[in-house]
Amino acid sequence: MLRRSIMKSTAAIGAATALGLGLAACGVESEDGDSSSDGGTDAIDFGLPEGEGEITLGVIPGWDEGVVATEVWRQALDSAGYDVTVEEIGEAGVLFEGLASGDIDLFLDGWLPVTHATYMDSYGDQLEQLGTWNENAALTVAVPSYVEDVNSLEELNDNADLFGNRIVGIEPSAGLTEAVADSTIPTYGIEDLELETSSTATMLGELDSAIAAEEPIVVTLWQPHWAYAKYDLKNLEDPEGTLGDVETINTLANLDFSSEFPELAETIGSFKLSDEQLAELEQVVFDEDQHDGDVEAGVTEWLQENSFQDLVS
Repeated sequence: MLRRSIMKSTAAIGAATALGLGLAACGVESEDGDSSSDGGTDAIDFGLPEGEGEITLGVIPGWDEGVVATEVWRQALDSAGYDVTVEEIGEAGVLFEGLASGDIDLFLDGWLPVTHATYMDSYGDQLEQLGTWNENAALTVAVPSYVEDVNSLEELNDNADLFGNRIVGIEPSAGLTEAVADSTIPTYGIEDLELETSSTATMLGELDSAIAAEEPIVVTLWQPHWAYAKYDLKNLEDPEGTLGDVETINTLANLDFSSEFPELAETIGSFKLSDEQLAELEQVVFDEDQHDGDVEAGVTEWLQENSFQDLVS
């Protein structure tokens, strides 16, 4: 069974030697927690007890569920008095090595049991799973719902002309790309469509343009994702299970975190976001008609209208 990194990012673990802690990272340090949204984070009741100490959150750009969940916790931890740094790391292997070595404290986008199995095999005994915050993660190949005559991956090749003989994919190194290229395409004999890769942003741009023109398009995607809230999409059936089963999204920590921050670790472990909450949060952040990718402002707005305490109760 394959899954989003069979892997959302299937970078070789050897790439982790690039860690040197430039980390391919773009560190974002929070100083006062202020936001451009009206009222800022001061208007949000996070309810966390005051704390102190340095906490580094690792995040992989483009994995939108992890991006927004990380910003939720950046704001919450900042409000409680912690010195919070966010490290953007482009390769999953590098991030897992940083987590295992203690350079990264928390990673909120661990897909288990299959997507990150390779990294857990290598580093799992140096990590702690604090909790599961979403239980309905899945790789998908999707079309707009108005594409009525194609409902299954089995029907894709016979309708190649309808889609311009192309499947619009994401990053070439992504595990989703590997799963589609190495499992889905050969299993269903998809010979007349080419899997075109570039970036998640490019894929979403093409999806938006096609839907605006009511043209057929087939894309590689995953759930939960805000695109499912913005657009009326249909996942193509996968009777052979080439994209794997439903997984969970988990918060992973280095082994020292719980001993250093025991009460905080327990609270973070209780964190939950439903599919509906996550889709709404992502749409607020990434929809061009709302915050158009301004993660801090979008998350702040969503938290002003939704109780953080409900997410950790």
